[in-house]
Amino acid sequence: MNEKIIDFKNIYVSYEVKPVLENINIEIKQGEHWAILGQNGSGKSTFIKLISNDLYPNTKYKFQKKIFGKDRWSIFDLKKNLGIITNDLHNYFSEHGNFLTAYEVVLSGFYSSIGIFKHQDFTKEQHERALEVLEFLEISEIKDKKVQHMSTGQLRRCVIGRALVHKPKAFILDEPTVGLDIKAQSSFLNVIRKLSKYSSIILVTHHFEEVFPEIDNIALVYNKTIFKQGKKRDILNSENISTVFESKIELGCDNQRYYVKTIN
Repeated sequence: MNEKIIDFKNIYVSYEVKPVLENINIEIKQGEHWAILGQNGSGKSTFIKLISNDLYPNTKYKFQKKIFGKDRWSIFDLKKNLGIITNDLHNYFSEHGNFLTAYEVVLSGFYSSIGIFKHQDFTKEQHERALEVLEFLEISEIKDKKVQHMSTGQLRRCVIGRALVHKPKAFILDEPTVGLDIKAQSSFLNVIRKLSKYSSIILVTHHFEEVFPEIDNIALVYNKTIFKQGKKRDILNSENISTVFESKIELGCDNQRYYVKTIN
């Protein structure tokens, strides 16, 4: 039986007195690929923070919040099992780590640091792993390129590489193609598809075009809760999407890729 990456039951989260998520119930098993879809402001970012342990439920109700079967994790240990890639992390490297090379960004994953420091000791195996990751992500040629000279797509791959050094069981990807042009989007999604052969992917987004063919499970976040969840063929349709995005949307699918045909 596959290990459960996420096992949430009756989860409620509020900021001060304002409810943000209510009655969240979801199970995601190792080997599965999911997309969590919803409008901006629907609670998707809060959902990511629940998974990353940056937030805990604050409720009078009885709940269950387990990640890889455990109620509590240290952040450092969790990162070895779960690669969490957010735009905030990407932007932080862009602003504060622009002096680092691609190789140093990836290597820094072993200490979860922003940069490489003299007191950090890296083994031969860790250096070799960093080079393997650069090759896997198809960015070996920019090994010595500094962040300040990278394209958005190159830096995004480096940030993924930083998590990939640990060979995590799953990745959480927050709107991974934001800021990429059409060609870079396609190239980047191909890398994510390649990654999905080895790790579970949980994609959190409002962009339908990011839902690549290997994703077979969908959860729709609407009105502070999970409106519907299940197999992609049953959930991802015009009726459900129109409800969640509060517009009349006709959803199309071509070559296993989804797109908006019309919107009113």
